[in-house]
Amino acid sequence: MTALLAYTIFGLVTGGAYAVVAGGLVLTYSTSKVFNVGHGAIGMVMAFLYWELAENRGLPQWLALLLVAGVCAPLFGLVVERFVMRRLAGAPVGITLVAGVGLLVGLIGVAQVIWPPQARPVRPFLDQLGVHVGQSFVSGHDLVTLACAVLVAGGLYVLLNRTRTGLAMRACVDAPELAALYGTRPTRLSALSWAIGSALAALGGILLTPVVQLDYVTMTLLVITAYTAALVGRLRSLPWTFAGALGLGLVQSYAVAYLPSSPFWISFRAAIPALLLFVVLLAMPQSPLRIGGVRGSRGVAVPNALTTGVAAGLFAGVVVVLALLVDPVVAGQLALALVFGIVLLSMVLLTGYGGVVSLGQFTFVGVGAVTVARLGSPSPVTLLIGAGVAAAVGAVIALTALRVSGLYLALATLGFAQLMDKLVLQSPIAFGVRGSLQVPKLFGSATAQLLLAAAVFLLVGVGVLAVRRGRLGRRMIAVKDSSAACATLGLNVRWIRVWVFSLSAAIAGLAGGLFAQLRETVAASDFQLFNNLPLLLFAVIAGVTSVSGALLGGVLLMLLPVLQSGFPAFAGVAVVLLGVAAAGLARDPNGLVSWGFRAWSWRRA
Repeated sequence: MTALLAYTIFGLVTGGAYAVVAGGLVLTYSTSKVFNVGHGAIGMVMAFLYWELAENRGLPQWLALLLVAGVCAPLFGLVVERFVMRRLAGAPVGITLVAGVGLLVGLIGVAQVIWPPQARPVRPFLDQLGVHVGQSFVSGHDLVTLACAVLVAGGLYVLLNRTRTGLAMRACVDAPELAALYGTRPTRLSALSWAIGSALAALGGILLTPVVQLDYVTMTLLVITAYTAALVGRLRSLPWTFAGALGLGLVQSYAVAYLPSSPFWISFRAAIPALLLFVVLLAMPQSPLRIGGVRGSRGVAVPNALTTGVAAGLFAGVVVVLALLVDPVVAGQLALALVFGIVLLSMVLLTGYGGVVSLGQFTFVGVGAVTVARLGSPSPVTLLIGAGVAAAVGAVIALTALRVSGLYLALATLGFAQLMDKLVLQSPIAFGVRGSLQVPKLFGSATAQLLLAAAVFLLVGVGVLAVRRGRLGRRMIAVKDSSAACATLGLNVRWIRVWVFSLSAAIAGLAGGLFAQLRETVAASDFQLFNNLPLLLFAVIAGVTSVSGALLGGVLLMLLPVLQSGFPAFAGVAVVLLGVAAAGLARDPNGLVSWGFRAWSWRRA
């Protein structure tokens, strides 16, 4: 009973910190209808700032907390609302998700630039104080966390339901023009909600820091549990959000206490937040959430068969010339760029044509790579088997998540990616005890590898364009524009989604097989959850609606680690620029290549 009480207290304290973070997420969504994926990144940066003031500069803890959560975080929320989110008012879910991911990645880059990696211990609040509950000791930090959770939940409930300001916030979301006629100022109310939400993200991050320690990615992705708590409250009910956060904290605490300590169960404990997110997404109705995909601008023109053939011939000629001229190192880098381009082709099919934002596409690359590595036979048949296994996994995910769409579906792919990361790719199931696998090459020379990657990219690109011009492609575009209208006309929207997911996963799995035999050694670290986020950003920046955008995005993906290794001081700055560019281009999924198409059209005119 003593151990049960101790773990219960620990679970309630952890759940209280989750409740603070989730409360800010619910506030920003209920008053702006924007789901801020970068909410955890805001808390992470503010936790680093708190360490800088309290631990590195020697300010009193209460003063550092007041400056960070009461001044810096609200001001940052005002900046984000003014220069990012206000531009996305009324935008579909997919666009706001991309902007949120851009904010997340950019803030991680900012933290890496300002605070280089090193150990940064943080003292708990009131560490000399505490009370005994039975034979368990509740520290001062635990009491502060629980008190903050109760005060935040109660304060937000009163704000949104019992004050004129809160009611005006909610009214401005549904009808800002009508609310303005009654004297409210929608922009100021939106700024206020983002300021409060950022302050709560900062407070939650600071409260969690003594438990999880300061780490860029860990603290950012820790907010997945807060996502789950917010979804328990359907992104509008603060009491249910508070109860969900406490319940999630208890589940995690009891899992640590009572599950076996074998490697599988250790991985399972790490995957509990993602598993609960997946379960909540499938169990809760999606009616409060807006449905949408990547829209906001018309896709680039789809070339006809003749134009496609001419472009394919030019591409093949350029690759052959490069293969004959460049040295083996450059040839290997170009081959890797084309492999990344194949991965982005899968996103052209799924996101550009299908309108589905996936936050777990790189996971299918890992499935293909593991399959090819496990088979151990360098042949085209092995690559096709890897693509088939990835397609089967994609079909299972699509069938599982048939009833959700828009924001729910994007978060479901995020939960799936973390489940695969913790339970499969990071466990001995995939890469064995050593955590890596040797993969024999299909061809020995770098030049042959480049030609192979180019041939596969060419075939997949032509196939993607053929799908777009065909019957399935027309149905995909129709479902993307209005799934309700398609269902009214008798189209089976769900099975169209299954086909799109399967084809997209197959392309990503094929790219994974090529990636494995190109690298010769693949490890669990190659397919971590965070790798999915830059993939989405590069797809949007380059152009997620065209094959040319996939090619440009693959080159940019290849160049990023090259620049970071050649210029270490540029590493964090590059991530910041990536996030800023993605947030800026979120409204234009046609990306950079569309500028070239428009310039060419103007020149011809």
